[in-house]
Amino acid sequence: MNFRFSRNNPPFHPFLLPNVHNRRRFFSWYVKQFRTTSQARASLGGAGTNSQGNAFVVLGATVATLLMLGVLHARRLYDDKKVEEAREKGIEPEFRPDVKATFLRMLPLRSISRVWGFLTNVDIPVWLRPLVYRAWARAFHSNLEEAALPLEEYASLRDFFIRKLREGCRPIDSHPYSLVSPVDGTILRFGKLNDAGAMIQQVKGFSYSVSSLLGASPLLSMIAEKNTEDESSNTEQESTQTEKSKKSWWRVSLASPKVRETISECPTKGLYYCVIYLKPGDYHRIHSPVDWNVLVRRHFSGRLFPVNERATRTIRNLYVENERVVLEGLWKQGFMAIAAIGATNIGSIELFIEPELRTNRPRKKLLPSEPPEERLYEPEGVGVVLKKGDEVGAFNMGSTVVVVFQAPTSRKSNASEFEFCIRGGDRIHVGEALGVWHNERVSQVN
Repeated sequence: MNFRFSRNNPPFHPFLLPNVHNRRRFFSWYVKQFRTTSQARASLGGAGTNSQGNAFVVLGATVATLLMLGVLHARRLYDDKKVEEAREKGIEPEFRPDVKATFLRMLPLRSISRVWGFLTNVDIPVWLRPLVYRAWARAFHSNLEEAALPLEEYASLRDFFIRKLREGCRPIDSHPYSLVSPVDGTILRFGKLNDAGAMIQQVKGFSYSVSSLLGASPLLSMIAEKNTEDESSNTEQESTQTEKSKKSWWRVSLASPKVRETISECPTKGLYYCVIYLKPGDYHRIHSPVDWNVLVRRHFSGRLFPVNERATRTIRNLYVENERVVLEGLWKQGFMAIAAIGATNIGSIELFIEPELRTNRPRKKLLPSEPPEERLYEPEGVGVVLKKGDEVGAFNMGSTVVVVFQAPTSRKSNASEFEFCIRGGDRIHVGEALGVWHNERVSQVN
């Protein structure tokens, strides 16, 4: 039986050739054949050229993504190490502007962020998706077991960033007198504010005002006026009661306890805040912290500085200068506002309650001094009704959320008052309580 072989497809393995010289000749021939085939395919027009172009785009996007992951991971490890060393020594980092902060102001960070946004929207080959997402999870400590879908179904990095979680992964605190965290992240700052113009500490040695963060807010102005009136009325009541007690102290001593009280048992509403930082590996969706009505949205088209630990210590007015979306409204205890602050490579902030909103758009003006774009939600006075735990929006990476709200406060230790149940540096998840307030009447009934 005679076997016939094609000259273009040798039937034998090259290492079966008798000597090294023949092996080299075979490999030279094979390389020439490969080049000829490639040139022939490249000469074909239409779909072939487009497919090759798409392949190069996907390959370039993948390489750029992996490089970005490596840089971010190395930087995160360095920053975490420095912060941990300082905390072990009991030293709180202070505000110190450096050369890098000045250099960042000269960079086109908004344009860079738009390029990064384009790359994260490029579809990744199905076989490569698990490798990329697992590499990201290892670098930034993401829990892939919480993902609602298999990794192969997230077509791009953007889809992976804003992925939903499996049902039940983030149970919402059911306490009727609790305010829950709207995001997964790290507690940076929290506390009580004296008035609408009070200062929030960015870092030791530098602060920014609430009004500059949220913008011109009629609701905040009303709060400030009401607090001023309450303080003046309380002062007048105290002075009047003191004069009466001096003139007729025996009448006061024989009167009922209600008459002797100088401060009302009914608690007033204080202003509180909480700052939560989202790392790149955190869950990126924003949820509602309470049942409330969103009345207005403001979009500040600012800069896009990074918001990591180093940036907070070196850039003045970091949260005030950066692009941000502010939601403002009312809940059963009064004022409520959530500020979603963008950052480098995270200029895109999405609102599920307003899908048409677009952030990090090209601007005509070079200076970031444009007034905020404001929208009043309909119907007037009601707005968008949200329940505790409802999805509000999402970041296309990690960033920062600032929550400013009213809650019960009182000078009486036995009266209803809001209390935080967190500490600085704590890790917190969506649905976990930031703080609670108690009501004596309700507790007595129960």
